Amino acid sequence: MSSEMLPAVSGTSNDEKNQDLSEDQEENQKPGLGERFEPISKRQMKKLMKQKQWEEQRELRKQKRKEKRKRKQLERQCQLESNSDGSDRKRIRRDVVHSTLRLIIDCSFDSLMVLKDIKKLHKQIQRCYAENRRALHPVQFYLTSHGGQLKKNMDENDKGWVNWKDIHIKPEHYSEFIKKEDLIYLTSDSPNVLKELDESKAYIIGGLVDHNHHKGLTYKQASDHGIDHAQLPLGDFVKMNSRKVLAVNHVFEIILEYLETRDWQEAFFTILPQRKGAVPTDKGCESSSHDKKLAQVEDGLNSDSSEEENSTNLLDSPHEEEKQDKENSTEPTVNSIPH
Repeated sequence: MSSEMLPAVSGTSNDEKNQDLSEDQEENQKPGLGERFEPISKRQMKKLMKQKQWEEQRELRKQKRKEKRKRKQLERQCQLESNSDGSDRKRIRRDVVHSTLRLIIDCSFDSLMVLKDIKKLHKQIQRCYAENRRALHPVQFYLTSHGGQLKKNMDENDKGWVNWKDIHIKPEHYSEFIKKEDLIYLTSDSPNVLKELDESKAYIIGGLVDHNHHKGLTYKQASDHGIDHAQLPLGDFVKMNSRKVLAVNHVFEIILEYLETRDWQEAFFTILPQRKGAVPTDKGCESSSHDKKLAQVEDGLNSDSSEEENSTNLLDSPHEEEKQDKENSTEPTVNSIPH
């Protein structure tokens, strides 16, 4: 072999070596059998499924928000068109009809909450105030037993609260200035189901963000004070896949919506978050009515308990399952509404 061929052979050999090295590197970068087929735990699988479901419902949530905004815009537009003197904003406020119904947020549970939950309650109260100010039928809004951590947090983070209008903020307990016969405590543990709102009454919402650590506390307080009590008729109109738990502002807004529409079902579906998976009771029960009848025969359970046992728990987000195991809810709540 001539010496002229040696460089070519050498070059070819180097190319082959480089190719072998690159293949080895690729092979090393590939996961091994153990890594490639690493099993996924049931908890991780549930998280993935809930993440997928959350993403699939994104458009539904967006559409519901759009529909609510459009409805409010149409209402304002109709009010504007009915005005003829040019002072639109003033005329809109004149069209508001104030309700005589008194709605109280009882803040006497201050010592039972940590600072994080106090801040959440503060935000819920802010939402209630804002919604009542823009409502067509605003209620007589009361904050009672106002003090302690809540007042301190409001002083530090929301100094403008002292200038709030159309709200009665009192350090006294509601029983000190409202007659006992006028009071009705809204609590999910009450056996009484609210059918209508009596605008001569004062309805109390417990201002307690406790993540379900103090079950039955508001009902016990109402019973101890000899105060009438009732729960919202959620189970009569709505079937939810999540826990029957509502935040303070949700209860407040549902009452405002009912005063406007006089329709409980419309009030519930307008206010309840999409993540609750709420459906009308007649539609929600069709698919499982046969199973429920069998369960009633076998277990001797009534319809309400059967529905509760057969409902699936759709959490607020894919990361909620671990928190629910600790009996914590990401949505601060006080009023759990049984089925």
